[in-house]
Amino acid sequence: MLRRLLRPLLDPYRRYRHARLIHAVRVSLGLLATILLTTGINLPHGEWASVTMLVVIGGLQHHGNIGKKAAERAIGTLIGAAVGLALVAQEAWLGMPWLTYFEMAVVCGFFSYHAIGKGGYTALLSAITVFIVAGHGDNPVTDGLWRGVDILIGIALALAFSFALPLYAVYSWRYNLADALRDCAAIHARIINGQSVSDDEYHKIMGRLNTVMLQLRSLMPSVSKEVKISMTELDAIQRHLRLCISTLEILGNTRPDANDPVAMANLQSTLKAEHRLIRVQLIGMARALKSGATQRLSRPAELPTDVSLDAPVYNALDGYRLLNRQLAANIGQMRQRLAKTAPRWNI
Repeated sequence: MLRRLLRPLLDPYRRYRHARLIHAVRVSLGLLATILLTTGINLPHGEWASVTMLVVIGGLQHHGNIGKKAAERAIGTLIGAAVGLALVAQEAWLGMPWLTYFEMAVVCGFFSYHAIGKGGYTALLSAITVFIVAGHGDNPVTDGLWRGVDILIGIALALAFSFALPLYAVYSWRYNLADALRDCAAIHARIINGQSVSDDEYHKIMGRLNTVMLQLRSLMPSVSKEVKISMTELDAIQRHLRLCISTLEILGNTRPDANDPVAMANLQSTLKAEHRLIRVQLIGMARALKSGATQRLSRPAELPTDVSLDAPVYNALDGYRLLNRQLAANIGQMRQRLAKTAPRWNI
């Protein structure tokens, strides 16, 4: 009974579908925890723990990014707090506000220089923390210390809540890839059935595929961190998908005249084995990615042996058939890569 009640929360696909709602509830509970903790033990300036919670996990972040972001936040906080406390101590000792203002401007200019490029988030947070801790140099040292402690508490709580129903990037990668493969199958069906490859529906599907390609590319670093699949392997899978889409576009523009029913009938009968193999592999990969039933990926699928990929081309139909066989071979290689990495991404 407990498993049935928790199934909506434990099922990866449902968590992917309701990621925004889960994220909103998680952030709300995290903020409530920071408020109760800092007010319960009466920590000064406890609001900075809540601010840090929002900074670290407030954006819709995948689990693979949260750890990195928290580490950058912690490093930036420690650097900024140390600089801020040094400025506060110097102001208390020398009592020269204009010197403090000049030093703060120079320090933040230095951080801004490094905020563009690698490590930019850490540099930016260092500059912000300087002002959080030091104000304009006139904050008491004790206030600066308490604010630094509050920020570190916020980081710790943010990390703790990031492990509550984590929103893994690999979920988005899996299900977006599955949708892309289904769209590839839909495009291929339109091509072999003589449907238009210039109408709005065709362009809508191709636009969706191009958008998914960009989304998958942006997810790869987080996926690699989460499930320990190398970027090289992920890029190879992405390359197979890109080649599949490109080949489909070429097929759509080189197929025989769709208005000639005899030619289309001959084409379908000649390429029946290739067409079936392409569809079975595309839909099979999509189902395996979405359901986690990875045994589908291990089923053998071989091209017919009557024509090889390096056979000479004598006419347009030969070229069209070789493109279909090349597409089937590329999809087969993609299926093998997904099968090899399945133990890692199937979480």
